[in-house]
Amino acid sequence: MNKILVVDDDVSLASALASSFIKRGYLALIAGDLDGAKTIAAEQLPEFAVVDLRLNQSNGLEVTKELIAIRPDMKIVVLTGYASINTAVEAMKLGACHYLAKPANANDILDAFGASKGRTDVEITHRPSTIKNLEWERIQETLIDTNYNISETARRLGLHRRTLARKLQKQPVK
Repeated sequence: MNKILVVDDDVSLASALASSFIKRGYLALIAGDLDGAKTIAAEQLPEFAVVDLRLNQSNGLEVTKELIAIRPDMKIVVLTGYASINTAVEAMKLGACHYLAKPANANDILDAFGASKGRTDVEITHRPSTIKNLEWERIQETLIDTNYNISETARRLGLHRRTLARKLQKQPVK
């Protein structure tokens, strides 16, 4: 039986996903944070993992890195409610096989595990980025570079820490 690890600090979402995977014949395991994910992965060696990008005490990028260190052939799908190009690229660099925006159901996730190769038939939009989106991308990129240190990110962006905090409250990091 294939094992799938669901890493999400939202207990109800993690439980719902786990139930869906169980109905599809998987042994579903749940972790709410980085430490729990590392412990379960080391003990159970799951073949698959679904990792939320934003966790209370850590982030999904760090979880992805640690899971790949434990089991290099693990297929990982990163989920996020606030998709950005930078976090998608970083997730893939760290070993994720796919990156999905929420809401994503169990079928979407299982399809993503199977789609390990890139596709050429993806629609290319011709809509230019807005200034607001470009700003958000730059903030995300700098947050990743500083390991989510708000003070250092604000310094690098030339913003006051409180200004950056207000911007992040409008669009939380996820």
